[in-house]
Amino acid sequence: FIGVDLPFHKSLGSEGYFKSTLTTLDAVKQNIKLLLNTKPGERIMQPNLGIGLDRHIFEPIDENTTLQIQDGIIDVFKFWLPFVVVKDINVKFKELQDHNIITIEILFNLNKDSNTLESVQVTLGE
Repeated sequence: FIGVDLPFHKSLGSEGYFKSTLTTLDAVKQNIKLLLNTKPGERIMQPNLGIGLDRHIFEPIDENTTLQIQDGIIDVFKFWLPFVVVKDINVKFKELQDHNIITIEILFNLNKDSNTLESVQVTLGE
């Protein structure tokens, strides 16, 4: 077993009390989701971990915001997940009366397996 499957839930198998991820790719997907949902300074002893995407929820939606999000994701991946090759980042916005909903889809592969293309989707502001 590679890591803990999130959100936490009880295991029905032999992996222990909490359900675990079975492959490296599943563990990397969980790591990407956690990294995108973490604010810098939120993690004790790791003040630079995270990206703080939630700050964009109340910003005006324009091309500059999209570029800031994409550039921030690329920078944070280079530092925290250097074994992940980002192929594409798709940022979608939905404007509501008092805030925005941001959906980010990242298409990626691992350095060691360039033939396998995977995606992760994270939604903020729901």
